[in-house]
Order: sequence, then C-alpha cells, then structure tokens
Amino acid sequence: MPSEFVPVGVFSGKHVLAELDGIDARLLDDDEFLRSTLADTLTDAGATVCEVISHRFEPQGVTVLAMLAESHASVHTYPEIGAMFVDVFTCGERADPEHAVRLLAKALGTEPVSMSTITRGRQPTNTGK
Repeated sequence: MPSEFVPVGVFSGKHVLAELDGIDARLLDDDEFLRSTLADTLTDAGATVCEVISHRFEPQGVTVLAMLAESHASVHTYPEIGAMFVDVFTCGERADPEHAVRLLAKALGTEPVSMSTITRGRQPTNTGK
C-alpha cells in the first residue's frame, strides 16, 4: 500500500438484497416520497446519506439511488404489481442495512417478502491482542 494512504476503516460490509410486495401503487410511483423515505430510513439505521437521486419512468415506476458515506442503496419500483426491489450495501459496522430494509418496508406498509444478506470483503480476524 502506498505510504500516502492511511487506513480509515475495514474492508468489509453487508450487502442486503430484498423484495417488497403488497405496496400501494401510488407510493411506488411517487419519486419525492420514495427519495425522502429512503433517506430517512437509511439515516435511522445509522447510515450517512450524502446524496439521493431518482428517475421516474413512463408510464410508471421509479428508481431511487442513495449515495452513502458507507456505500449505497437503491430501490426499483413496479407500481403495476405493487412491488419493489431493494439493495442496501454498507461498509463497516456503524450502519445496519437489514434494519434499513425493515424500516423501509414498515414505511411502505408491508414486510420484506425475501431478504438475503451477503457478507463482503475481508472479515476482521482476532489476533489475540
């Protein structure tokens, strides 16, 4: 590693992939609501939100991307079937991406249909010190 780079964290994180269903179609097509709700739930789960952008598709559907100090989150909605995909990846231990997904589901009046967590990176080892 070049000497000008100082380690600031560990190279590890949790990547949560989820599907939510049974959601009011109007909420899934409201990009302003989705941006603020995603930002709020991520913050409540301990993440630091840097920026949130969205794109509304025609005739319906929204993609929202949140850039986090810890990494990123995204949602992709399907109002016509009341469903969405959710992706939350956070590095380090401060933010809880699973909690973020549960909070988002609650804000949308549902529960996660499926949620998978992938551990990524190099896991800290106990050196006995």
